[in-house]
Amino acid sequence: MRVKSLTLLLVLCCSLGYTKNFPNKGRGYKFSHTISRPVLENYLDRSITMQNLLTNQNDFDDNLRMIKNIGAKFIGRAVCQWGDEARLMQNFEVEKALALKVHRADPDIILQACIFENITDEINQIAIPAWAFIALGIPVEQRKFRYDDMLYTDGRFKNKWGNGSVPDVSRPETKLLFYFLAVSYINAGIEGIHFGQVELMNKNDKNLDNYAQILGLIRAYAHRHARRGMVICDAHVPGGGFVRDGKLLLDVHAFPLRIMETTEKPQEAALKVGYTDALYLRSKGGITPSGWKCDHLPYLVEFDNYGGSNQPGHAKAAGSFFWVWGYDEISWFANQDKPYRTFWLHYAYDWIHKTDINGHLEMPGSRQTSKLKQMNWYHANNRSAVMPGGLSDEDTIRDIWAAAEFL
Repeated sequence: MRVKSLTLLLVLCCSLGYTKNFPNKGRGYKFSHTISRPVLENYLDRSITMQNLLTNQNDFDDNLRMIKNIGAKFIGRAVCQWGDEARLMQNFEVEKALALKVHRADPDIILQACIFENITDEINQIAIPAWAFIALGIPVEQRKFRYDDMLYTDGRFKNKWGNGSVPDVSRPETKLLFYFLAVSYINAGIEGIHFGQVELMNKNDKNLDNYAQILGLIRAYAHRHARRGMVICDAHVPGGGFVRDGKLLLDVHAFPLRIMETTEKPQEAALKVGYTDALYLRSKGGITPSGWKCDHLPYLVEFDNYGGSNQPGHAKAAGSFFWVWGYDEISWFANQDKPYRTFWLHYAYDWIHKTDINGHLEMPGSRQTSKLKQMNWYHANNRSAVMPGGLSDEDTIRDIWAAAEFL
């Protein structure tokens, strides 16, 4: 079993001091305007979720210390704006300042922001800049965004997320918003954008014409203005990905891990090909935005958060196929003791690499949890005076990555 070989390598690496000195030995992270598959996968192999790193919601300095300690290079969900759009403009300024601090520490790091499948009427408070109208070929007006003009006209998915609704990507107002958000993030130094549940937003875009248009405009702006001339776009793709005329619309695919509870062993869980809508062995291929061809696009799998059931801690909780002992994925993971978390990170990393060479585990670093009495946020950080809620998983992540250098 390869996890045993990882453990043996880890013992050897620790004895030689390699885990302290070689978090990214020999890996290339250089790209400009396009990215090769090897470099892209180097980033995906050093990916970690750090929800809201750039909005200063948690201890930024300790999070940056951890990122440097473990050698992370792709920082997922560093901006995770879910509703609360009235704060967008001030958030952009904070994000830009903190992104600069990250890149001073490590200029190779890719920071990711999210443009989700959720919009609230707070967006009515945000003015549309002239450049957004011009980019989309729409006559310039002096006005603010219109929430109602982003929704499905048949009322579909309205208030799906409480006071938030799913936007329709085929509507010009939605494309104005997506372009405005993407350009604002690129201007803040962000080089990755996660587009959430894209298949909820394209019910009127079956041929992907509208997604192709807006992603093309965003990439054209990035080509001229991004830090390294490109933005890496991904999204959750239960259907395996968006392919139009043989061309992939996304640079990377992404999906939840889809963790399957092991009902005969309380609180334990595993991964399995074909469990619910898991992405393993299903990532579609084609010609990538960077120009290279693949049979299957590389993809990330992450510990997702989506709330908790009314039966936390119980097997086969009612209401969804996706509960893990009544929790969402990150909450289930955070609820385990440290030995099992350590085992499970080794197991998941090994299982994914053995099962599907195109898959990459996005490590859990910082993410919101649900239905846990003892915490509402998971932190992998080593516990300390400045991070008293840290669960001390960062050394496990570093050790897994260090050992993998020798495989």
